[in-house]
Amino acid sequence: MLSEPDIETIPSDHDNLTTVRLRTIIAIPVCNEAERIGACLVALGSQTGRGANTLGILLFLNNCTDDTAAVVAHTCRRLALSVRVVELDKAGANAGWARREAMEAAARWLDEAGASDGVILTTDADSRVPGDWVAKNLAAINAGADAVAGRIALDPDEAARLPDALHARGRLEGAYEALLTELATTIDPRVDDPWPCHWTASGATLGVRLSTYRRVGGMPAVPVGEDRAFMDRLLAADARVRHAPDIVVVTSGRLDGRAPGGAADTMKLRCEVPESPCDPRLEALPSALFRYAMRRRLRVMHADRRLSRTRLWAPLLGIGRDKSRAIAGLATAGQMLAAVEQASPRLAYRPLNPRDLPSQIRLARLALDLVRLAGRARDVMRGGFRAGLPSVFAERRSNAMPIIAKRVETVGPDVTS
Repeated sequence: MLSEPDIETIPSDHDNLTTVRLRTIIAIPVCNEAERIGACLVALGSQTGRGANTLGILLFLNNCTDDTAAVVAHTCRRLALSVRVVELDKAGANAGWARREAMEAAARWLDEAGASDGVILTTDADSRVPGDWVAKNLAAINAGADAVAGRIALDPDEAARLPDALHARGRLEGAYEALLTELATTIDPRVDDPWPCHWTASGATLGVRLSTYRRVGGMPAVPVGEDRAFMDRLLAADARVRHAPDIVVVTSGRLDGRAPGGAADTMKLRCEVPESPCDPRLEALPSALFRYAMRRRLRVMHADRRLSRTRLWAPLLGIGRDKSRAIAGLATAGQMLAAVEQASPRLAYRPLNPRDLPSQIRLARLALDLVRLAGRARDVMRGGFRAGLPSVFAERRSNAMPIIAKRVETVGPDVTS
């Protein structure tokens, strides 16, 4: 049975909130975080370069049985910010439901303030954002992004108590992830999310335009992984998502998390079972290269409206005729790519084991060198033709790496024929 929410606006000891024109609301789901919510709120109250009287905090306290509410009330009165607290209990509540409720309440608050151009940010109650977190998120959105995803780092004190083997595995996974990310952005470049970037999608640091949030249907109320599910919605809608590498939020390194199946449980499993599989996206290099090349090719074909006229791509991916016709009719490239990856057995993720990472890292470095070399050769060729250089010079350049460059770039046959 869901009780009615208790909504409170906490008055500040500061008297400069009477002329508030809210444009940005930070939505935070909170459950039994008395030990950490104070540090989270102090970090939010220390933001710089955000503009006067434009920032509010929405705290969604759900199923709290400790002193969280008292800590919140005490801390927020010292913040020169508008703070609204929503308290609600629900049997069987989960992390996705709580974050959605927090962000929906934030959206309603922006509506009340008349901020149709407003922005919703979200972080976690056990996280501490840097002093320029709000400013950097807003800068990315003002530069054209519809949504912004930052990176996370473990609290140094809590991380120091974790096993060395877990850190060693994390360094390998991080190195391979960075190589795959650069390969993906080189083979299938995105104007709105250029390298350097990352692929983290964490509720500890997300930002989105209010209009975009509404357009994609809001935060999914799924039990686990609501942040990734939200990112999937954004990408399916062709939203301009910036994975900003310079936005880094410090989050808890505890193993007793509040969300079953969340990051804490993942770290705990890796401590107990060191050979547990990696993140599914950390796949073998040949599979990753094939995926990135197909994404690029399919994206181009979708833009040119050639998917329905060209049949070879579907058999190559193991997709039947009827399914391929339905995919070809999807409105956005994001929807199309998501449907292709779901339907294709060739694109099913097969995660690596940790012991496979060193060899895959070596291969990925080699592949990245080849891709970079191919790109430089292509740039030289284009520059040579524009400058009207002799054809014999162009031929020598084009013969430098014709086969390797082509295969690294396309990873497979040309599916447009």
